[in-house]
Amino acid sequence: MHRHDGFRELGRQECLRLLPRVPLGRVVYTENALPAVLPVNFFLDHDHAVVLRTSAASRMARAVDGSVVAFEADSFDEAARTGWSVVVTGRAALVADPGEAGRLGAAGPPSWVPVEDGVFLRIEPELVTGRVLERAAVVRPVSP
Repeated sequence: MHRHDGFRELGRQECLRLLPRVPLGRVVYTENALPAVLPVNFFLDHDHAVVLRTSAASRMARAVDGSVVAFEADSFDEAARTGWSVVVTGRAALVADPGEAGRLGAAGPPSWVPVEDGVFLRIEPELVTGRVLERAAVVRPVSP
């Protein structure tokens, strides 16, 4: 980031405090050697892992188990020209332990989509980065 681009880098703890403020994010992964992005609802577990619930039969669940993925969430106010964006990068793993799955089911928000064969996916927060745009100046085009 250029120091005059209007953005301020966020520290890990600040990023982790911002994530629970929004209900949706996007998981970024590789499917058939191509990038894929899906919007998902999520929550942070007690150890700050990003937790998603999806169908066991979903293409995403099969593609990401054991892979490194990125998860991004943000919030912007267009009128005020402010906002933030956080990216969590880490290894994704399907939760196999029934006790752990039960705990996550009780702790997290329900899926926005009916899921009969639901599984939980954890993304370990190995790299957490973010930036905030605070009260940006209006940029006007330069006339020729």
